[in-house]
Amino acid sequence: INLSTVFAGQYVGIREVSDKIWLVSFMQYDLGFFDENEERVEPALNPFLTEVLPISPV
Repeated sequence: INLSTVFAGQYVGIREVSDKIWLVSFMQYDLGFFDENEERVEPALNPFLTEVLPISPV
């Protein structure tokens, strides 16, 4: 799997979570899911997104 040169020299984990579906992780962050049949990585939810809270009328 070619992820990015950003991970060069780093350990990236993979764990099978379903038949031919692998979770790709770096440190404690889930990067995405590798599908063996499609031979592609689908991104996981972005752990760095800021949660915007709704504004209540005053």
